[in-house]
Amino acid sequence: MTRRTPLLFALTLVIAAFAAGCAGSSSGGDAEAANPSIADLEGQVSFNPFGWQTDFTNHSVPLGELISGGPPRDGIPPLDAPRFLPIGEEPIDDREPVIAVRVGDTARAYPLQVMIWHEIVNDQIGDLKLAVTFCPLCQTSVAFNRVVDGRELTFGTTGNLRKSDLVMWDRQTESWWQQFSGEAIVGELTGTRLEIVPSQLISFGGFRERFPDGDVLSRDTGHDREYGSNPYLGYDDLDNPPFLLDEEVDGRLPPKQRVVTLERGESFVVYPLNRIEEANVVNDKVEDLSVVVWFRPGAASALGAREIAEGNQVGTGVVYDRTAAGRTLTFAPAESDTLRDEQTGSTWNQNGEAIDGPLDGTRLKEVAHDVPFWFAVAAFRPDARIYEP
Repeated sequence: MTRRTPLLFALTLVIAAFAAGCAGSSSGGDAEAANPSIADLEGQVSFNPFGWQTDFTNHSVPLGELISGGPPRDGIPPLDAPRFLPIGEEPIDDREPVIAVRVGDTARAYPLQVMIWHEIVNDQIGDLKLAVTFCPLCQTSVAFNRVVDGRELTFGTTGNLRKSDLVMWDRQTESWWQQFSGEAIVGELTGTRLEIVPSQLISFGGFRERFPDGDVLSRDTGHDREYGSNPYLGYDDLDNPPFLLDEEVDGRLPPKQRVVTLERGESFVVYPLNRIEEANVVNDKVEDLSVVVWFRPGAASALGAREIAEGNQVGTGVVYDRTAAGRTLTFAPAESDTLRDEQTGSTWNQNGEAIDGPLDGTRLKEVAHDVPFWFAVAAFRPDARIYEP
């Protein structure tokens, strides 16, 4: 089977972007005059600083860690005017992974078959202005509140990577942001961190079951892309090294091991997906937060097969606060993909809802988490604790 490597994919995007006239870069003295902070950067960094109004003298990470991923600024175009359709009007296989976000009574699914080509969606649900993001190289899917100190930001892709992870930029200050953490690392807003909005990476079938009245991000984006196909064919193979990661990976887990991550205060905890699958459910406490981590089958890998719907089923993990009705619950597997809490004997479905027993109708609160590759966690959070049964 011929594989289309990430490098080939990046080069293809570069050629296409320049052919479309959207490279957006310049060179020489005019650029330096417009932005003096780039004067000493030429030849000292691995990315192209020209054409940016970013203050490169203000940064919280070594600029040498920023590497061009191939495409120019917004060569992977974000979606600024996303369209949504009701479930059933957008043809998506039940096995395909989606990023699910619920705000109040509104639930939206952002299929990875679209996100893999755009990486950022600037959206709004009710009064919440959010950026839904996905980095295919790290398998990181994070939703952020894009309002900072009362100022609305809109995000794009810089075309650069740090530790193989997407580096975003905001159009208002041209600061650069690390997608993994939501922290500004270069420019005016350096040190600022975006608020994370809870989301879940689940199968479309799981989303449809939970939110039958939900909406789905449309493939009518105004861009000509092969939605449904995977440009990173075979990237999630365990023996396929991370792209442009110039450091040794923490050997406690395989680099491409999928993990569920949870951050609370100073603590960062990792739950290997294979261990959650084996246990089915994990009861844990992270600082002051009691959580239940539950394996959900059915979701396909977006990075394995040529067609995303045909990817291997890898499943996913969801995280809920296991405090309900004024008490901390302890969960154990029950029948038919349900759980039962030991305190009341109530039965719970995978959506965190009690469907039988004294707590019937109670809903557990979602906890912000992610399901990335281990190498990304190890690169950004070497202090991470790996859960052991």
